[in-house]
Amino acid sequence: MNKIDLSQELKNNAYPGRGIVIGKSDCGKYAVTGYFIMGRSENSRNRVFVEDGDGIRTQAFDPSKLTDPHLIIYAPVRVLGNKLIVTNGDQTDTIYELMDKQQTFEQSLRTREFEDDAPNYTPRISGILHFEDKGFNYAMSILKSANGNPDSCQRYTFTYSNPVNGEGRFIHTYMGDGNPLPSFEGEPKLVGISGNIDEFTDMLWTSLNADNKVSLFTRFVNLETGEVETRIINKNK
Repeated sequence: MNKIDLSQELKNNAYPGRGIVIGKSDCGKYAVTGYFIMGRSENSRNRVFVEDGDGIRTQAFDPSKLTDPHLIIYAPVRVLGNKLIVTNGDQTDTIYELMDKQQTFEQSLRTREFEDDAPNYTPRISGILHFEDKGFNYAMSILKSANGNPDSCQRYTFTYSNPVNGEGRFIHTYMGDGNPLPSFEGEPKLVGISGNIDEFTDMLWTSLNADNKVSLFTRFVNLETGEVETRIINKNK
């Protein structure tokens, strides 16, 4: 698989929807995570990320304009012991609760399907980082309809051990804009990861479509010390 330039990938897609990137810094010292949301409707664009304990949640920027919290208000990031969970919906809570009961990431997601937002049937994308012995491994998942047919849910899980310095994987909900929106296809894309957290955050934010981007979260975890650095950028201020 060819490694792609994440900045160019984002610049060439006006509407990737929601996206998760996970990998390892080029210096090898940090586990890297990023999650962004985009929106086309006023309801989707009326959101911000806020810190919530060790994780984050979405909330309405202007509560008076919130017309439907379903599918847009949730906790994208939660921490369970030595695990960092990142998803594009309330399946974050499903993973957290069932893994806390000793089920696996994959088992937890077998209880869920794609979103009930016909005709898009937006995929549920999820990631998890597992930290151990000054290292980490990670997994990504996508739950999607059968080419727009909601009668069948197709579940894919991808696991990555001993991540390579300066490399990560990127998964997002849509191949591009459209009506209905075309679901992501294939395995998570191999992308390069470089720079410190501020450089990485700036690269992601400036590469996202200016009209459609809403919020961005990034986190670097020091594999030696466990120290966490987090950045949040909201278009609504």
